[in-house]
Amino acid sequence: MAGLCARGVRYILTAPSLSRRTPRLLCTAAQQKSSGGPEEETAAQKPEQGAAEKVLAEEKGQLEDQLKEVTDKYKRALADTENLRQRSQKLVDDAKLYGIQAFCKDLLEVADILEKATQSVPKEEVSSQNPHLKNLFDGLVMTQVQIQKVFTKHGLVKLDPVGLKFDPYEHEALFHIPFEGQEPGTVATVTKVGYKLHGRTLRPALVGVVKAP
Repeated sequence: MAGLCARGVRYILTAPSLSRRTPRLLCTAAQQKSSGGPEEETAAQKPEQGAAEKVLAEEKGQLEDQLKEVTDKYKRALADTENLRQRSQKLVDDAKLYGIQAFCKDLLEVADILEKATQSVPKEEVSSQNPHLKNLFDGLVMTQVQIQKVFTKHGLVKLDPVGLKFDPYEHEALFHIPFEGQEPGTVATVTKVGYKLHGRTLRPALVGVVKAP
C-alpha cells in the first residue's frame, strides 16, 4: 500500500512487522533531507544574527553617547545654578553688611566734630577749679567713647595709622615730610582719621608720609 507524506515523498509498507511509527519516521527523514537539515538552517541564520548584533551594538553606542551628553549638560546646569546661588547669597550678605554705609559716613562727621571739640580744650583748663568746663569736657569724652563703641559693634573700625607703613588702600597721602627716627614710607602724622566697615575702607585716613632723605 502506498501513500504520500506532507512533502509528497512516497513510502511503501512492505512488511507487516514494521510498526506504525515507520511511515512517520520515514516522512520526517525525507523532510529533513529535502529542507537541507538543521545544520544548513543554522548556517543560514548566522549572518542574520551577526547583522542584528551589529545593529544593536551601534544603537547601544548611540544611546551611551546620548546619555553621556545629557549627563554632562545636567552637571553643567547644576554647576551654573550653584554659582548663581552663591553669587546671589553674596549679594544678600553684602547688602546686610554694607547697607548702613551711607548712614555710617554721615555719623563719621559727628565723630570728627566730637574729636575736634575734645582736642580744642586746653588740658590745664580742665580742673576742679572750673567745674562747668570740666563737666562739659567729661560729657564730650563720654559721648565720644560711646559712639566709638557703637561703631565697633556695627563693624566700623577707626584708622589712626601713626608710625605704620603707608597703605594706599587705607591711607591717602597729602604730603611728604622729613622725619628723623622713622623709616621712609611710614606715616608721620594723621590730619584726619579714617574708618573701615567690615574690612572695607569706608574713608581713608589723610596722612603725611615720611620721605626718603
